[in-house]
Amino acid sequence: MDLLYLFGEAAAGGEQAAGWQVILFYVIFFGAIILAFYFLLIKPQKKEEAKRKAIVDSVEVGDSVVTTAGFYGVVIDMVEEQNVIVVEFGNNKNCRIPMKKSAVVEVEKASK
Repeated sequence: MDLLYLFGEAAAGGEQAAGWQVILFYVIFFGAIILAFYFLLIKPQKKEEAKRKAIVDSVEVGDSVVTTAGFYGVVIDMVEEQNVIVVEFGNNKNCRIPMKKSAVVEVEKASK
């Protein structure tokens, strides 16, 4: 299908005017595609990232956490400079594992 026909070459006053209409059509079309990608892909991803960062930043000693591997544990120590937490798994006091704070998926605050 000829785009010149869509915009009415004869009504626009010749090929020169129709050429500008085609260029304007493409600019508007690609601009709409870029906006659609932004609102459908990029913006929701940034929102999820902000939510995840808020969860990770809220971790404190004594909180119950779930890791990305699906393990449940309790935070017993934190090293802020390295973004590392020490998590105790189960009732065994010898099962303490240091891990990155970013490995936390869910946080349940300790009741005070």
